[in-house]
Amino acid sequence: MIEALVLSLLAGLAMVVGGLVAALEHIRPDWLEREFRHTVIAFGGGALLAAVALVMVPDGVRNLSVAGTSVAFLTGAGFFLLADWMVARRGGSAAQLMAMLLDFVPEAIALGAAFALASPAGPLLAFLIGLQNLPEGFNAYREMTARGSLTRGRVLASFALLSLLGPAAAWLGIVALADRPVLLARLMMFCGGGILYLTFQDIAPQAKLQHHWGPALGAVVGFLLGLVGQMLLVGKGGV
Repeated sequence: MIEALVLSLLAGLAMVVGGLVAALEHIRPDWLEREFRHTVIAFGGGALLAAVALVMVPDGVRNLSVAGTSVAFLTGAGFFLLADWMVARRGGSAAQLMAMLLDFVPEAIALGAAFALASPAGPLLAFLIGLQNLPEGFNAYREMTARGSLTRGRVLASFALLSLLGPAAAWLGIVALADRPVLLARLMMFCGGGILYLTFQDIAPQAKLQHHWGPALGAVVGFLLGLVGQMLLVGKGGV
C-alpha cells in the first residue's frame, strides 16, 4: 500500500513539475517556443497512447468477454465525451482543473488496485501517469495563466492540491478493487476508452503545426518511453 500511495503522489506531482517548466520556459525566437509547446502536448498524447496500449487494454481484456470489453470501452469514451462537452461549455480555470481531475483520479484508482493485486503493471502505470501529467500540467498552466483568472502561485498550488487526490484514489482502488478483478478490468477499459477519445479530440488537434515535425516526433518519443518502461518491467532488455 505504501508503494502505491507514494507512486500515485509522485505521478500527481508531475503536474506541478509541468507547471513549473511552463513558468520558467521562455524560448526565442517565437516559432521555436511555439513548436516546443506543441511538442510537449504531443509527448503527452504519446504517453497516453502507451498507457492505453500497454497497460489498460492488456489488463482489461484478460478478465472480460468481448461484449464486456466493448461496453466498458465505449462507456468510457461516452463518459469522457460528455465531461469534455460540459467542461468546454463551462470554461474558466475550474473547468481546466476538472478536466485534469477526470483524467487523473480514475487512473490512480486503477493504479492502487493494480498494486493490491500484485500486478507487474502497477509501477509501469504509475510511470505512464506521471509522463502524461507533465505535459498536462505544462499546458494547463499556460491556459490558466493566460486567462488571468488565477495568479501563477495559485495555479501551482491548485496543481499541488490536485496531486493529493492521487493517494486517496489509490487507497480507494486498494480497498474497493483488490478482490474484484473483473471490476478492475472494467475500470481499465473504461479509462482506456476515455483516454483514447481525449487523445484524438483534444490533444492531437492542439499538437499539430503546419510545416513542423517536432510535435509528431514528440508523440513518438512519449510512446517509446512507455514501451521501454514496459520492456524493462518484464525483463526484455536484450539486443
